[in-house]
Amino acid sequence: MHDYTAGRNSCRVFPGLTTEAVKRAYARAVRRAAIKDLRFHDLSHEATSRLFEKGLNIMEVPTITGHKDLRMLRRCTHLKAEGSARKLG
Repeated sequence: MHDYTAGRNSCRVFPGLTTEAVKRAYARAVRRAAIKDLRFHDLSHEATSRLFEKGLNIMEVPTITGHKDLRMLRRCTHLKAEGSARKLG
């Protein structure tokens, strides 16, 4: 897991926990839930997509996710077709 907030503990998702502790806890949870092929990074893609589905806009999402350019933001966003269809009526 990459620490995008080096030096700014108040911005961490899991304040007070080391990167190693988060990795171990995640691996344990995935193993206990018997989930196959789910990487920690996959959660980032899921969260990014859900932020857009919640109605946040292209300027708001990167302030939360830390994406620096639109190309990378697009790669990490996987919207559900039903949401787009619903918007079209």
